[in-house]
Amino acid sequence: MDTLPVIAAFDGSDDSVRALDWALDTARGRGATLRVVHVRQYAAWAPAGILVPPPPPGQDDPALAEARAHLAGRPAPPAVEYTAGDGAPSAVLCELSTEAGLLVLGSRGRGGFASLLLGSNSLSTARDAECPVVVVPRPGREQEDVPAAEPGPRVVVGLNVDGPDDAALGFAFAEAAARDARLMVVAAYPWPLQPGAGAPGEPVSVLVDQDAVEHETRVLADGFLAPHRARHPEVRAEAHVVPGDAAGRLVAAAHGAALTVVGRHRRRLLAPARMLGSVTQAVLLHAPSPVAVVPPAPPEE
Repeated sequence: MDTLPVIAAFDGSDDSVRALDWALDTARGRGATLRVVHVRQYAAWAPAGILVPPPPPGQDDPALAEARAHLAGRPAPPAVEYTAGDGAPSAVLCELSTEAGLLVLGSRGRGGFASLLLGSNSLSTARDAECPVVVVPRPGREQEDVPAAEPGPRVVVGLNVDGPDDAALGFAFAEAAARDARLMVVAAYPWPLQPGAGAPGEPVSVLVDQDAVEHETRVLADGFLAPHRARHPEVRAEAHVVPGDAAGRLVAAAHGAALTVVGRHRRRLLAPARMLGSVTQAVLLHAPSPVAVVPPAPPEE
């Protein structure tokens, strides 16, 4: 685990306070500096290019003063830095992410619609940041019909065997090792399969053995996990091969987890824009645990 700073985006909202507490514990566990950042965004009513006036010289940023007061007296705190910036929050945070090991935000900041599950700045930052981004959710996302998990700390990661994300797996293993947690690897396969089509009006039934699909998925999953297990023999990593919707399975697995890890889509020739992907976005919106969105590793030359 690197010792680049852990950045906590803070604006004084309850969501940012939860994110600050989570970032503090993570920075302490990593032995990293905690950098608390408040971005004074453009005034909504102002013409383009007009910034919110900064505090007068010699006067502290009110949000950062609130963060200092919140962290005062914490036992064994890491080194803490406080930084204020001006501009569009997601743009400023993404720029800072180039020199961070982790960026932590709440689900929503101040302003906007109270009913939103995820604010636009959190969504944009998770999509565009250069480092992994953790979004800490609000309480109340728990479901009552989820089976009880094995006691003890647990990290969850999604694995798509058709396009494995090595960066997300590496991050999940490292986090599980740092937290002395077991790693639950969720590998979902589509079931029931959609039948193919023959001539017009003549559907073709495809007879596929579900046990065979599950076995193949498990073999592929174990193959992708093997190098990470070798690098982290201390991590108990278990592949959970399950049928159905990957997003729903991950959201259910996230109940009681210390962290849920998902990857971000890699840029493609015909789709060069950065995208979260439907599964990642659904997990961000609905998972009850903090969610880490990991950018893909740079392509090899």
